[in-house]
Amino acid sequence: MNDPLIKVEGLSKKFCRSLKRSLWYGMQDLGNELVGQRHGGDGQLRKDEFWAVRNASFELKRGECLGLIGHNGAGKTTLLRMLNGLIKPDQGRIEVRGNVGALIALGAGFNPILTGRENIYINASVLGLNKRQVDAKLDEIIDFSEIGDFIDTPVQNYSSGMSVRLGFSVAAVLIKPDVLFLDEVLAVGDIGFVIKCLNTVRRLTADAAVVFVSHSMQFISSFCTRVVVMQRGETVLDSLSPADGIDRYYGLVKYEKQNSGTGEAEVMELDLLADGTKVTEEEPSIRQGSKLEAILRVRVDGPRAGAEIEVFIHDEAMAPLIAIPLHGADSRPLRLPAGEHVLQIALGALDLNAGKYSFVVSVTDLKTSVSLVRAQGLRPFRVFSDRTQWGRIVRPAVPQVLTDGSIRSTSD
Repeated sequence: MNDPLIKVEGLSKKFCRSLKRSLWYGMQDLGNELVGQRHGGDGQLRKDEFWAVRNASFELKRGECLGLIGHNGAGKTTLLRMLNGLIKPDQGRIEVRGNVGALIALGAGFNPILTGRENIYINASVLGLNKRQVDAKLDEIIDFSEIGDFIDTPVQNYSSGMSVRLGFSVAAVLIKPDVLFLDEVLAVGDIGFVIKCLNTVRRLTADAAVVFVSHSMQFISSFCTRVVVMQRGETVLDSLSPADGIDRYYGLVKYEKQNSGTGEAEVMELDLLADGTKVTEEEPSIRQGSKLEAILRVRVDGPRAGAEIEVFIHDEAMAPLIAIPLHGADSRPLRLPAGEHVLQIALGALDLNAGKYSFVVSVTDLKTSVSLVRAQGLRPFRVFSDRTQWGRIVRPAVPQVLTDGSIRSTSD
């Protein structure tokens, strides 16, 4: 019978912003528990308190992986620590069945003056293993970590990456869990080591109930069968479709429109067309692969010799991804005279990865290169895809199998 291994009902946790008042509240709560009263009271917030997690509920069975996503401060790690027994909830109930493993704060418990080898034995003893069991796995742990001769060097001489790699290796080789908690554990080295970690996590998650916290949407899309999106401690979406959860996560990103330059030009409007249809939503979600066009309306003050215009697409971190310089029929930069102009720009197939993006429009004086206006955060939109791929550009190709057995790739 595939009964739930994790069952959470109405789980809540509150914290206090003031350290001194937090200590006083802790003493009050301890005293109330000693006389049989409920821990955390009846749900009221006292002065300076706030809900870090509020009314979380879910069930997980063996072979299921729940992705917890949300921006910093959403309550993900607090929820994970309650599930792992590191902190006590103020309200709600947690039921966990089977052997529990956790990959959280890898390497944080190492003794810096001891060697890597000595720390392996100490960490293993915390996990409940004896020396004979560790001896049988020691070479496998060292080989996995790729630390080599540094294994007998004090950990205080390790880089932060080496410490995390050793911590992951200990946990990955020694933990055989029914329930597994993962908190941002895959950013632990170069790409070769990351792939090794990915394969190990896949092995661990195949026969366990897993709760996975990550800011990497590629990992969430790859591992998770269900996604919970959190914001300010609340569950804003609980979906069996990772794609829907990822789209909602990106929808929580807020852009601020900003203008700079001399002000002698203005970006008056920027509209989008997806597959020939005008997009009317304020922040649309557009399916990957759609044919995209932009309708740009700008005003250039005069008199001047002309203005040059460039369009950029930025990601959610405002990092530039695509530059679109506008050219005339002669393949030279488009020169706009003074006045109002409406430009229809064919952007082609939308081959950006799932995520959130916005436009930046720059207008400069053609003669002096002085910036007349630079408008950023324009027309934010989300790209929706059933699967989040590695890389920022997703460009499918159809391989052509030749008569001699070789394969030639041709783009769609």
